[in-house]
Amino acid sequence: MTEEQHRGVLTFDAADEYRPEAPPPPEIPAWKDGSIRIGIHTSIAGDIAGSLDMAHGLGANALQIFSSSPRMWERGPSRILEADAKRFRDRRKELQLGPVVIHDNYLINLASPNPVLRTRSVQAFHQELVRAVALGADFLVAHPGSSVGSGTDAAVAAIVQGLKHATRGLKLGDLRILLENTAGQGTCVGSRFEELKAILDGCSDLPIGVCIDTAHTFSAGWDIRTPEGLEKTLQAIDRTIGLARVYVIHTNDSKTACGSRVDRHENIGKGKIGLEAFRRILNSPLLAGKAFILETPIDKPGDDRRNVAALWRLIGRTVKATGRDGMKPRPHRTKARAAKSGRASGASKSPKTRKRGK
Repeated sequence: MTEEQHRGVLTFDAADEYRPEAPPPPEIPAWKDGSIRIGIHTSIAGDIAGSLDMAHGLGANALQIFSSSPRMWERGPSRILEADAKRFRDRRKELQLGPVVIHDNYLINLASPNPVLRTRSVQAFHQELVRAVALGADFLVAHPGSSVGSGTDAAVAAIVQGLKHATRGLKLGDLRILLENTAGQGTCVGSRFEELKAILDGCSDLPIGVCIDTAHTFSAGWDIRTPEGLEKTLQAIDRTIGLARVYVIHTNDSKTACGSRVDRHENIGKGKIGLEAFRRILNSPLLAGKAFILETPIDKPGDDRRNVAALWRLIGRTVKATGRDGMKPRPHRTKARAAKSGRASGASKSPKTRKRGK
């Protein structure tokens, strides 16, 4: 039998070709459903996942936290155990909270002309990013920094360089860095929207945006109390930064007057901005889709619960708190100083004098 007789004719059927299934589209987080997001800063003391239950119990559907102590330098890398981070991520998904915002350490100053402080700041901000990614946070809010006399241009250049160094080698995923505007105190950068824009322009290759603080904006000289003043302010933000790059609104009343350049937060409706101004802010079409996060003081038990409820009422909704009050009131600074002074003076008295004073 010849070889030709054993040869068959091969036919191609397109239906037989292997076609791998297309990857599923990325899951859209539950909080990105277009609903208004009202949040509050809660404590991570004890258990970091407890901050989620605290926010939910106060009636919030978003929250902000610190990922470590905000007023202390960490000694060495400060990472969150994966078991704790996973518990945080899972609980957040169960409660459908979002966005989750992390505020960075107050000691970080990426604009510092001091090379030691600046290096330490870059390292600390790098660790902030690592923790934020581990927790699955959506935003990391950072104060731009203070020039300490080096000049605004030099400070802006240092901040841009510092952000690039801090993010080097990291996969940020869905995390976005947000620069917060400042009240204009001292040599702090960021009270002018043009300064924030300069930083954004220098970091065009990074996932970066802006957080606008109402109290800081007011103290920096923007009178947002009136409809005309709010409109003028929002137009100025859109003309420079672009409102599309504003993701979070720190919603705080102000203890100080417009243009005071002093950063002092007050409970909603109790300060110089006033309740009606916040009603306009929360219902402004130009701010639709932004997250409104409270950083208001807790002078009396229940202030945090009352502030969350106040924001919901301003948009015409009643959301009942299901848990206990959140963080405890902080001791009043004046009273704390007086008590400390009293202890110091009491300690300096002789035993005889102290005995007479009883």
